[in-house]
Amino acid sequence: MRPSFLVLFVSLLVLTVVEVCKGEGLRKKFYHKNCSQVEEIVRNITWNKVAAEPSLAAKLLRLHYHDCFVRGCDASILLDSAGGNTAEKEAIPNLSLSGYEIIDEIKAELEEECPGTVSCADIVALTARDAVSFQFGRPMWKVFTGRRDGSVSLALEATRDLPSAAQTLPLYNNNLQIKGSMLRILLLFRRLYNFTGNGDTDPSLDPAYANFLKTQCSNPPKRTTTVEMDPKSSLSFDTHYFKALKHNQGLFQSDAALLTDKRSAHIAKMFQNRRAFIDHFGHSMVNMGAIGVLNGDNGEIRKNCRVINA
Repeated sequence: MRPSFLVLFVSLLVLTVVEVCKGEGLRKKFYHKNCSQVEEIVRNITWNKVAAEPSLAAKLLRLHYHDCFVRGCDASILLDSAGGNTAEKEAIPNLSLSGYEIIDEIKAELEEECPGTVSCADIVALTARDAVSFQFGRPMWKVFTGRRDGSVSLALEATRDLPSAAQTLPLYNNNLQIKGSMLRILLLFRRLYNFTGNGDTDPSLDPAYANFLKTQCSNPPKRTTTVEMDPKSSLSFDTHYFKALKHNQGLFQSDAALLTDKRSAHIAKMFQNRRAFIDHFGHSMVNMGAIGVLNGDNGEIRKNCRVINA
């Protein structure tokens, strides 16, 4: 299953109605004078990688999301555990993250081009945008740059702060604790096989879709179970998820929750329109990319994205 990508969509949906001010100090073309090739370098490497492996688009977008929702967009997700500290990337919600090596490759080339200049946090934000944009051949939203890198990364904070696929819509606004991959599997299992404790299926699920899911999810459940969130369009950035949601074909209970709130139901319906979805998604990504940014004398520019500077 890919619940964290679902949580990203729902969290960004919330960000369309909860305005986040643009991060202090962020601006367009921040590196124009001291590293003018930064966006071209990031785009070229990212597009080459996504062309070879299309699933990387969602993975790199997810990496940005998991970074920003813990301590803000400071590249803390990239730090390795060290000195007895367990870093964010080793928290249960982050164990399935990938794409770190692509950030490393981009960082290495930028260090050759303009040493000590471009933050890992900006690389993550630019890479996420470019990964999604490859499908369209043009930038899908503006990335304001000027972030600096944080020096703290704690697995406990990731476990506490990342929203969970198990939450109903009101709880997304409270940002409650994520439960771990096995619990998410059990929640889907319960929705399919024992929704009220009587061996029944969640009546909010389309019956045909529920039967399909039962062919994918064994009884009893297994940790290794993988089910695509959007089986007809898993490698395309489009509106199919919202069209499926309209027909009660959301994978998790948090999908169904979107339809129980008048405001979120209206947004989900609006997002069936391709132009509306892309415009609002881009706006939400700008908002998310401004969460808790470090700038000025705060933070640092890491030489290696996996470790803080000596």
